[in-house]
Amino acid sequence: MNRVSRRVRAMVTALAVTAALPFPVVAQSAKGAAKADPRLEKLKVEALAKVDARATMIQQIIDQVFSFGELGMQEFETSKYLTGLLEKNGFTVERGTAGMPTAWLAKWGSGKPVISLGSDIDGIPQANQKPAFAYRDPIVAMAPGHGEGHNSGQAVNIAAALVVKEIMEREKIPGTLILWPGVAEEQLAGKAHFVRAGVFKDVDVTLFTHVGDELSVGWGRSGSQAMVSVLFKFRGQTAHSAGAPWRGKSALDAVMLMAQGWEFKREHLETQQRSHYIIRDGGDQPNVVPQTASIWFFLRERDHERVMRNFDAAKRVAQGAAMMTDTKLDTVQIIGSAWDIHFNKAVAEAAHANIKRVGLPRWDDNDQLLAKSLQKEMGAPDSGLATKVSDLAAPPPDNVVWGGSDDIGDVSWNVPTITLSYPSNIPGTPGHNWADAIAMATPIAHKGAVAGAKVQALTMLDLLLTPKVVADAWDYFRTVQTKEKKYQSFLGPNDGPPTFLNEEIMAKWRPLMKPFYFDQTKYKTYLEQLGYKYPTLKPAVQ
Repeated sequence: MNRVSRRVRAMVTALAVTAALPFPVVAQSAKGAAKADPRLEKLKVEALAKVDARATMIQQIIDQVFSFGELGMQEFETSKYLTGLLEKNGFTVERGTAGMPTAWLAKWGSGKPVISLGSDIDGIPQANQKPAFAYRDPIVAMAPGHGEGHNSGQAVNIAAALVVKEIMEREKIPGTLILWPGVAEEQLAGKAHFVRAGVFKDVDVTLFTHVGDELSVGWGRSGSQAMVSVLFKFRGQTAHSAGAPWRGKSALDAVMLMAQGWEFKREHLETQQRSHYIIRDGGDQPNVVPQTASIWFFLRERDHERVMRNFDAAKRVAQGAAMMTDTKLDTVQIIGSAWDIHFNKAVAEAAHANIKRVGLPRWDDNDQLLAKSLQKEMGAPDSGLATKVSDLAAPPPDNVVWGGSDDIGDVSWNVPTITLSYPSNIPGTPGHNWADAIAMATPIAHKGAVAGAKVQALTMLDLLLTPKVVADAWDYFRTVQTKEKKYQSFLGPNDGPPTFLNEEIMAKWRPLMKPFYFDQTKYKTYLEQLGYKYPTLKPAVQ
C-alpha cells in the first residue's frame, strides 16, 4: 500500500474519533443475522478449527513468497507458486489477466453469491532484510524485499478459501469463489486494469486483505487519496555539450523546468493534495545534450475530480517547459491510478463481528521482544504488539486524509468491498522500509495471518448463508455510496498496463536472490533454512 507511516494513520483515526461527528464509533453486529441459515454457527465453529489445521500451510506460503521478494509487474515466481498451489486444490486458473503477465484469476464453484478474494503480492525496492533481526541487516544488500508485508495476504485468502470450499462441497452450498492478486500495487498499476477487463462484473462482494499491525476493518471513505501516476517524456536534440551546445535542445532542461514549475504551482493547490516526483531519465552522459528525458509524477487528491484538475494543470506546466526549451512533450503516459477508497458498511459490520469472535493472536515473550526491540531501534514507542481489538470506526471527516493511496479504491467503486487488516507486522515502523520486512517471515506474521484467515473464512460463510448481508451491502452501495458519485476510470482507451516496470531491477537482483529462495522440501521454516535465531537482537555496544 502506498501510504505514510502507521503512526500517521493512527493520528487520522484519532481525529475522526474525537471530531464529534454524527457518525458514532461503536462496535456493531452483523446485519441480517436473524435470517441466517441454521447451519451457520456450527459451520463457523468447524471453520475456525479447519483454519488452525492449516497453520503450517499458511506459514509455508508466507515464507515462500517472502523469499522471492519480487517487485511490481515482475512477480513471476510468486504467481507461478500461488497458481500452482490453487490448481492442486481444485481451482481453475486463468493467467495473464487484463494483459498483465503476472496477473491471474483462480475460480471454483458455481452460482451466486460470487465472492472475490484479493491481496497484493509485490515488494519494495531496497527493502531486503533478514527476518527476525531487530536491526538493519539485509540478506542481499540493496536488493528488493517485502518491506510492506505483501508476502502474507494470499496465505490468508488461500487458507480461508480452501476451508470454505471444503464446507461448501460437503454441505452443497452454492456460490463461486474467485481469488486474484494485487499486481504492482506499489505503483498503483494493476487493479484499474482488472476493473476495465470486467473481472468484477458479476462479483457480489470483494473481501480484500492487507497486512497491518492490528485486526481491524472499517467502512465508508477511508481517508485515502485518489491518484494518477504519470510519466512525462520530453524529446529534444543531441549535440556536443562543449563543442556546439547551441545546436542542442536539452530534454533534461525541460524536465528540470517542469519540476520547478510544479513547485511554484504547489503553493496554490489545496492543502490536502500530495504530489511527488522522480527523474526517470536524465540523459546518458554529461558531454552529450540529452535528446530524451522523463519525469514521473504521483498526483494525489481527495477524489477523481480534484485529481483530474491537478493532472490538467501538470500537463500545462509540461507544455510550458517544452516551449521554454524548444523541445517537445513527446508522451504523457499513465503508469497507474487509484480512486479514493469507500468500504461497504454492511460487509464491514459482518466482518467486525467475526473479528471480535476471533480476537488477536496470543503473542509469546519472543514475539513481544522482537517487536519492542525493533520499536526502540526505530525511535518509536516500545508498546509491543497489539493486544486489544479496536472498535469498528466510522469514516473520518471529509477534510481529513492520511496521504496515501491504494488501487483497491477502484474495486470499491465497482462492487461492495472491504479490506481486512490482519496483525502480521510490527507497530511503529515507517512503512515502505526494510523495518517492515523484519516480522514478515517470523511467528508474528504466521500467527497474524492465521487470525486473518479465520475472520476471512467466517465472513465468507456469512455471505454464503445470510443473504441479507449481501442484499444490505448492495443497498448501501447503490443508495448511499454511489447515489451521487459514479466511477470513471483514470485510464484512457490506449493506456495499457505498464509491464516494463521494474524489469531491469529484477533482472539485476533475481540471480543474487535465487540462492536464498525457501526450500520447503528440506526445511520447515525460512528461519530454519537461514539459520537465524528468533529473535536476533542488536549486539550491545562495548
